[in-house]
Amino acid sequence: QVHLVESGGGSVQAGESLRLSCAASGYTFYKKSVGWFRQAPGKEREGIAAIYTYGNSTYYADSVKGRSAISLDVAENTVYLQMNSLNVEDTATYYCAAEDVATTCRGARCIINGTFARYWGQGTQVTVSS
Repeated sequence: QVHLVESGGGSVQAGESLRLSCAASGYTFYKKSVGWFRQAPGKEREGIAAIYTYGNSTYYADSVKGRSAISLDVAENTVYLQMNSLNVEDTATYYCAAEDVATTCRGARCIINGTFARYWGQGTQVTVSS
C-alpha cells in the first residue's frame, strides 16, 4: 500500500523559509513524476512545483518561481520543497502527489496539474504571518 506523508509545515514570519518533505512508503519516487500543490481556504488547488525524476526536470508556478526548489533524495526516497522568502499569500495546506502529475509550459510559464495524480499525501499546513 502506498503512503505519501508530508511534513515540515509550520507557522513562520514573512521572509522566512521552510523545507517541506514528502516521504513515501510502498512506493519509489525514482523515475516518477512528483508535484507539490497547495490549497488555501476558499481557493482552488494550485500546483506549484513538479519534478520528473527520470530526467530530473523541475518546473515551477509563477507564484513560487525564483524562491522555491523541488528536489529528490533517492536514498531517502523523499521529495523536498524548499521555500524561501515566504509571504502571507503562501499560507495554505501543502500536498504532495505522485504519478501522472502533468505539467504544461508556454514559454517560461508553467501550469502543474494534479487532476490525474495517482497518489496524494494528507497535507501539511503552512501559515505565514506578517
